[in-house]
Amino acid sequence: MSASVVKTDASGLPWEIFICRACGLLYDESKGDEDSGLAAGTRFADIPDDWACPLCGVTKADFEPYVAEPVQQARMSSASRAQPARRGAGTVIVGAGRAGWQMAQALRTQDASMPITLVTSCNGDVYDKPLLSVAMARNIAVDKLPREMGPDAAQRLKVTLLANTQAVRITPASRQLRTSRGTLRYQHLVLAHGAQCRSLPQFPQALCWRINHLQAYTQFRHALGSTLGRIAVVGAGLIGCELANDLALAGHTVTLIDVAARPLAATLQEGQSAQLLAAWTLLPLAFMGGVLVSQVNAKTPTGEKEIIFENSQALTVDHIVVAAGLQTPPQLALSAGLAWNNGIDVHGETLATSIAGIHALGDCIAINGQVSRYIEPIGRQAKTIAAHITGAERVKYTSTRVPLRVKTSSLPFTV
Repeated sequence: MSASVVKTDASGLPWEIFICRACGLLYDESKGDEDSGLAAGTRFADIPDDWACPLCGVTKADFEPYVAEPVQQARMSSASRAQPARRGAGTVIVGAGRAGWQMAQALRTQDASMPITLVTSCNGDVYDKPLLSVAMARNIAVDKLPREMGPDAAQRLKVTLLANTQAVRITPASRQLRTSRGTLRYQHLVLAHGAQCRSLPQFPQALCWRINHLQAYTQFRHALGSTLGRIAVVGAGLIGCELANDLALAGHTVTLIDVAARPLAATLQEGQSAQLLAAWTLLPLAFMGGVLVSQVNAKTPTGEKEIIFENSQALTVDHIVVAAGLQTPPQLALSAGLAWNNGIDVHGETLATSIAGIHALGDCIAINGQVSRYIEPIGRQAKTIAAHITGAERVKYTSTRVPLRVKTSSLPFTV
């Protein structure tokens, strides 16, 4: 490998690069940062002390010097590193959940040599997300949840995996994706970054758990430890009910809270909700329906949390899990100017976005404003997009109504 060339300014002084310790964003003095108004050539020392990282919001003090290495070598597996450069920029996938890995698998099935890069903010491990809400009942240890480690999956599929890397901005005109590790060119871009837990102001991030991926679930399980505690689950939809059921089966004292008068009100008939409540009487699980939470406070020095309801009732617990629905994060789509309709707006048969060269699938998309955040469609969506990208015979995607399995093991339902 040839030695890297040190870039210098007109006077011969080297340009430096600094990395955010919080999120990994790189600030290159020679390039500046247009997102925060810093012109190319702005020295890090000249940036005001109250400047904030444009990605995560921490201050200048949270940056440190960084020795740059090419983005294509920074995090790729050893198998990927040995591969020679192939035709063009290839396909870049954002997201390493089920949608991202299914997309990589579908592409590799169609084309054995296409360059594929997968960018993900997590470590990229492959796991089945539905297990997060039933793992305790099934006695599954946290370290047994991944089916395959990210680097192993990348090696198997000959994919360049950029783990723990944030996708920051899309520039469609030049077909570039800016990440916290550098800028990637793409021929095709596939957005598979999923949805995130809905943010509600009365539930501070520092006091409440939001479990939407393996890393958050792992931290939650470690925080629980081996001690049985009092847990409030806010939101009695599908995920909330399954989590509450699972935690109660593990012996925790659980209070399930919802604005609706009964659990799974949008999914089950009234009689079915009544059956579920009856089954829960055998568990340390209580349901509080028809109530609104006004605020959450920390109780010191015990570490307990106090939930205050609008009717002035109060509930003291050890942990609060918020399961109040999902929403697609809009920042990446908006940076590209993609059409938006309750999610990334895609064509119902091709899953193409409003901008050429960009497709999307999974939890982040909406078809005619309708989302379908279930597992079943993802494989079919990936095949449709892969056929288009590789030039294979077109595969039309069709939205279908699929049975919904409610995995409340005390009384499961199929709707």
